[in-house]
Amino acid sequence: MTFHKGSCLCGAVRFTVDGELKPPDACHCTICRKSSGHYYSGTDIPRERVTIEGGDNVTWYRSSEKVRRGFCKTCGSPMFFDPLQRDWIGLSMGAFEKPTDTKLAIHIFVADKGDYYEIADGLPQNQQ
Repeated sequence: MTFHKGSCLCGAVRFTVDGELKPPDACHCTICRKSSGHYYSGTDIPRERVTIEGGDNVTWYRSSEKVRRGFCKTCGSPMFFDPLQRDWIGLSMGAFEKPTDTKLAIHIFVADKGDYYEIADGLPQNQQ
């Protein structure tokens, strides 16, 4: 069985994923850029495959009616993208320990990307 582990910067919040990781996307929308400091890359995992330790150290911010985002309340690391009506949760790729055994698959919301960088990796790009 494959397991993938991750944590916030200070280690107060940790998670384990049971099984393989879905290829992540890179979201360039304004909300993801502002909440992460750049674009956000995450992978969507069925909730039953994710175990979170230190959940009492997670602060949740409701960024829309449908989504909340989880951050470590100690170090501020963005870790979770939680669509409330879905059976999956998004986990920040930057929080995973290596190796992740996956590769970025697509860029989304590129119409909102920052003007200070280019996307030149040849991956598919969705404008919205």
